[in-house]
Amino acid sequence: MIHISPTDSNESGAIIHSVPTEYDDTTVSATTLPTLLYSEKLEGYRQQDEVLRNAGGLEGFYNIALLYLHETLDHIALVLLAYSILCIVLYKVLFRRTGFSGFGRWLVRKSHLPPCTRALLVTAHPDDEVMFFGPTILELRRRQCRVFVLCLSEGNHDRKGAIRRQELWDACESLGVRPEDITLVNATHLQDDPTAEWKTVTIANQLLRQLESLDVELLVTFDKDGVSGHPNHSAIYYATASLCLSGMIPSTCKVLMLESVNVYRKYSSIFDLPVTLLLSTNWVILNWRARRAVQNAMRLHSSQMVWFRKLYIVFSRYMVINSLREINKSDIEFEILDT
Repeated sequence: MIHISPTDSNESGAIIHSVPTEYDDTTVSATTLPTLLYSEKLEGYRQQDEVLRNAGGLEGFYNIALLYLHETLDHIALVLLAYSILCIVLYKVLFRRTGFSGFGRWLVRKSHLPPCTRALLVTAHPDDEVMFFGPTILELRRRQCRVFVLCLSEGNHDRKGAIRRQELWDACESLGVRPEDITLVNATHLQDDPTAEWKTVTIANQLLRQLESLDVELLVTFDKDGVSGHPNHSAIYYATASLCLSGMIPSTCKVLMLESVNVYRKYSSIFDLPVTLLLSTNWVILNWRARRAVQNAMRLHSSQMVWFRKLYIVFSRYMVINSLREINKSDIEFEILDT
């Protein structure tokens, strides 16, 4: 450590002013340290301003932007890490069987669906029942509810109708649906084709026939966006909506629509859990073992196992979470007017 001395000089007679090269307890007191730190902070701001002045407007702005971007990315990374930990902990607590199991189940329910003994699921193509509604089917079967499946086409878009028909039966059976409770419609005016127009009245007649013959207490199908945006999925919603508006759905039957979500939530798996619990009124959340059961059922649709569906099985929230919304006449009127 060099101490300042006004008498120090070199051989030429010039006075040498020496300054401390580092801080220690002999040169910086407790009262002067905050002042020095504040001075250093001001010096940093001064240097940033100097960069803007000396480096040129655009280049200086670019350098400062990079500095703040780096800090922002650090904060975003911390937030994402904290959110991921929250999701994992919440998911663990939800299905914990020992220790704080009672507390976990009181904190949040892993499923919230209307009670029923007979339910009808209406889909457009073979594989819809597992790809989108797998958690709902498993939860209904766990409650000893008899699940009927109405599939409005045999999925013959790629000339694999006979194969996909058998895959539908196999997948439903693996989820606990009886073979005799599956109805597959093979009609020329209801073909698996995104460019084909499915008439609302045609679908409504199929639905009404099933509702009258099965005496179900719960109807489950797509919402107006159809999860994937497929026109055949959306057509089922509008047919269901028409029956609701006309009062032809029995008052003892509740209608649940599977909620469509944006692409980020769609492929976030269990990391969509907090958002689902906050925004949804009806939901089903599977544990990891049940999730594998849905994935295995989806793999039984082997004719559809292209690369992007394999990724879907791994990352999609619909393999582990279903959020559904109960609709009534006023809701449908508002949605149709908005459309």
